[in-house]
Amino acid sequence: MPNSSTAHATIPPTVWLARGRHTGGRADETLRRTLRRLKDSRDIDDFLELPASATAPDLVFESRRRVAGEVTVRARLSLAPGTAEGRDWTLVAEAEQPWDQAWPSPAGMFWEREQDADWNRDAATGLRAGEINPLPEDDKAVRRLLRDCARDAWHVHVVVHEAMTTDERGRVPLAHWLPPGLRHRVVEHRATPQQSRVANWALREFGAQVPRGGAVVLPGPQVPKGYDADAFAVRAVFLDGTEPAGLVDAVTRFDAIPRALPDGARDSLTALREDWHLLTLAEELDRERALVAMYAEALEAMTKSRDLYREAAESAHEALASYQEAASGTQAARQPPAPAAVPSSPLQHLTRTLERLKPATARSRRAAPQEPGDPAPERQPTTSDH
Repeated sequence: MPNSSTAHATIPPTVWLARGRHTGGRADETLRRTLRRLKDSRDIDDFLELPASATAPDLVFESRRRVAGEVTVRARLSLAPGTAEGRDWTLVAEAEQPWDQAWPSPAGMFWEREQDADWNRDAATGLRAGEINPLPEDDKAVRRLLRDCARDAWHVHVVVHEAMTTDERGRVPLAHWLPPGLRHRVVEHRATPQQSRVANWALREFGAQVPRGGAVVLPGPQVPKGYDADAFAVRAVFLDGTEPAGLVDAVTRFDAIPRALPDGARDSLTALREDWHLLTLAEELDRERALVAMYAEALEAMTKSRDLYREAAESAHEALASYQEAASGTQAARQPPAPAAVPSSPLQHLTRTLERLKPATARSRRAAPQEPGDPAPERQPTTSDH
């Protein structure tokens, strides 16, 4: 049995998902024609086809309507390029309130409601949703098919075992008794009385078993929390044209369990929420107001950032100036102070002048030459004269 995973986001309660395959020709033309008719009959409020250049390789259509009075439902359908089997489509719808399966199926916002229409095929198996699909006669094909169905997260697969061959009264599809929101998402498989053993052999690895003459709801690839195979197995289903209340209850309870988003659904849901184009005038006004508010908030943030940057720059300049001033004071403190000049008196000035002149005068006297006619200097007597 596959293990449940908490790493996968669950389907929001306001969201309705479906995927299928259109096996006829000109699926895009069928969509356009049906959407115009639905708008003319006021089954939908409006629709829009997005430019193919912006959505290539898919074609994308949007549709909106109101249910239960004033609850708006927005739906987005993506149509893939064609293959030999047909064209696959993915539909994501979201309501303003938690989804009520009593509301009309969002598939009716794009496609014709006839059960035998070309669009109503399961993309994984090619079987029709909402109708009775007999299991193949070959045992290997049965095992292969049920394994594929047990791994399908887009549909609710139900295996019903016929205790005995039924008549026309027992050929009423289960979808006939289901709420409108479930009819296009349930694939019913019918096992003949002889196929009980092979069906259970194929389902054994998924922890599900179909009671003889009863039915079972398959768990899907990610076993939802709260799933118990016995709780979603019905012991007896009377195929006599009466409502199979036990089976309807099991399918409804299973659909109410929070389940993981199927592969590819996350991108489709994000596109529905964030890239929606089909707006009313009031919604366009609200969007423009939101844009103006967003731009104003961004401008205010930029202004605050600029002011903070300017304050930081001024603080940095002030800190640098303070540092430079402190550095200059430190350098000046390290140098010895110059001696202070003592004012001199006139007497001291005259004394210093005379002191400078005194040696110079003496030298002048010694160096002066003797003039002719001057008397010879008196000779001092010496001891040799005696």
